[in-house]
Amino acid sequence: MKVLVAVKRVVDYNVKIRVKSDNTAVDTANVKMSMNPFDEIAIEEAVRLKEKGVATEIIAVSCGVTQCQETLRTAMAIGADRAILVETAQELQPLAVAKLLKALVDKEQPGLIILGKQAIDDDCNQTGQMLAALANLPQVAFASKIDIADGKATASREVDGGSETLSVTLPAVVTADLRLNEPRYVTLPNIMKAKKKPLEVVKPEDLGVDVAPRIKTLKVNEPPKRSAGIKVPDVATLVAKLKTEAKVI
Repeated sequence: MKVLVAVKRVVDYNVKIRVKSDNTAVDTANVKMSMNPFDEIAIEEAVRLKEKGVATEIIAVSCGVTQCQETLRTAMAIGADRAILVETAQELQPLAVAKLLKALVDKEQPGLIILGKQAIDDDCNQTGQMLAALANLPQVAFASKIDIADGKATASREVDGGSETLSVTLPAVVTADLRLNEPRYVTLPNIMKAKKKPLEVVKPEDLGVDVAPRIKTLKVNEPPKRSAGIKVPDVATLVAKLKTEAKVI
C-alpha cells in the first residue's frame, strides 16, 4: 500500500511570533522554520505502518516556496521514500492546497493519505476535510490511533466525553492528532541518506490547479498584553470585582 503524507513548512513552535509593523502579516524574515508538528506525527505514523509491513512506499508532499525542500528532506530523514514539492511563491490557502493534493492523489493513487490535523501557523484545520470532499474519500479527523487490516482503516479519535472508534474503507484520508504517536529523533545517518532520495518539483499549473487566494487578510494584530493580577482580602471582594469589573458573573 502506498501512503501519501502532506507536510507544511511553518514558523518553528519555539519562536516568539512577531507581527509586521504594517499589520499585514506575521514577520517571517530571519525566523527559524520547521515542519508543522502535526505533520511530523503524520510522517511518523506512515513510517510505523511501513515497519509493520502494511505500507510499501511513503510519499511526502509539500506545497509552497523552494525552501520547502528542507522540510521534505526532513520527512525523508524520518523515513519517507520520496518527495514531491508543488513549488509556488503564491500564498496558499487550505482550499488551494486541498486541490493540489487531490491532483497528486489522482496521479499517485495512494491507499492512505495522512495529514496533520492542522497547521500551527494559521490553525485552519480545513485541508484534510476539503481533500476528502474533493476526492470523494472517507475520512477520519483527529485520529489518536490507527490500525490497518483487510482493506480497512480503524481509527480512534477523541470526542466530547470520551473516544470514538471509526472504520473506513481504503483509500481514505486521516488527519493526525497529537496523541497518535511521538515522532522519532532524526539521526545524522538518516539525514545523509535523505539527501540522495528523489525529490520531484512540479508547478501548480502542471497539475491544472488555480491557487489564487479566495480569502483576503485584512489585518493581523498581536494579542493584547495581559494586565497584572491583584490580591483581594476576602471572597466578598472577589465576587464584587467579578461582577462589577470583570463582568463575568
